[in-house]
Amino acid sequence: MTEDPARNRYFAMVGTQLVAVIGAVFGLVLMGRAADWYVMILGGAILLASLYMMAVVPRAMARKWRTPPEA
Repeated sequence: MTEDPARNRYFAMVGTQLVAVIGAVFGLVLMGRAADWYVMILGGAILLASLYMMAVVPRAMARKWRTPPEA
């Protein structure tokens, strides 16, 4: 039985979203427990990068892997 590339691509997109969510939670925890201002800024940067990754990367992957229209 051969593996379906669409299934593997779907798992890659979902895995990317899961990593982004974990990063966002890590950024929030880092911001919440920060003792210094630079640690809070680092947590905010991680949070913003994770939110960007969550919004952009899976859509870019889906656009790249989209089936071309038949001419």
